Amino acid sequence: MRRHELSDAEWEFVRPLLPESLRGRKRLDDRRVLNGIVWKFRTGTAWRDVPDRYGPWATLHTRFRRWAADGTFDRMLRAAQARADAAGDIEWLVSVDSTVVRAHQHAAGARKGGSDPALGRSRGGLTSKIHLVCDGRGRPLAFVVTGGNTNDCTRFTAVMEAIRVPRTGPGRPRVRPDHVLGDKGYSSKAIRTWLRRKGIAHTIPERADQVRNRARRGSRGDRPPVFDRETYKHRNVVERCFNRLKQWRGIATRYDKAAESYKAAVTLASILMWA
Repeated sequence: MRRHELSDAEWEFVRPLLPESLRGRKRLDDRRVLNGIVWKFRTGTAWRDVPDRYGPWATLHTRFRRWAADGTFDRMLRAAQARADAAGDIEWLVSVDSTVVRAHQHAAGARKGGSDPALGRSRGGLTSKIHLVCDGRGRPLAFVVTGGNTNDCTRFTAVMEAIRVPRTGPGRPRVRPDHVLGDKGYSSKAIRTWLRRKGIAHTIPERADQVRNRARRGSRGDRPPVFDRETYKHRNVVERCFNRLKQWRGIATRYDKAAESYKAAVTLASILMWA
C-alpha cells in the first residue's frame, strides 16, 4: 500500500458498495481507480497530474463523475453509518458547525448563464462553506455546501434534516439525534423553536446582544435558555472533524468547478472516516 491509498480493511468495506459493470468490455480495476481518486483529493493535484500507475486520468475523472452523479458515494456513506448504528457505535450527542474553504480560481466559471450557488464572494475572494453535523465521536452524519458568505443559522435546519441513518433491518431511518450542540451563531428563536418542536434537546449559548435585550425588557423578557457548560465542552468534536477533513488538500481548498464534484469529494473523505 502506497501513501494516500486505501488500506485492505478500507477496501474490503467499500468494495461491495461499488456498482458492478455488467455490460461492455472489462473496465479498469475499481480499487486502482478509487486509489487514484483518493490520491488526487488527498494531494489536491490536478486530474492530469495523477500518477500513471492509477490508469489514464480521463478514466479516473469519468468514473468519479459517474459515481458522484448516480449517488454511489452517498449510498456508501449511508451504508457506513448504518453499520455503525447497528453496532451501537454512534453517539447521538451531535455537534453542528461550519467551516469556510478558499476556492481556487480554477473553481470559477463552471456554470454558463448563472452563478454557482456553492461559491460566494467575500473580502478574501471566492469561498465555499461546509455546514456539517457530526456524531459524538467526530464523524460526519450530514453536510451541506453553500457559498462562503452564507450565514450559518440559515442552513441549520437543512443540515439537520439531511441526517438519515438507515437501519440494517426493518424500520425507518433514524433522523433525530438525542442532543444538539452549537455555538452562538445558532442562537436564534427560530432554531430553538424548531428544536423544541422536534423534541430535540440542545445546548446553544446566547449571544451578548440577546442577553442585553432580555435584561432591558425586564419582567417582559423571556426566560434565559438552559445552558450546561459541561455538556457544551463536547462541542469541540466538530472542530476535530473539520481538521480531519481538511487533511485532504483537495477539500481544504476547492479546485472543482462543479459543486457536485466538491460535495462528492467531501462525501468520500467522510466515508473513510467511518470505514
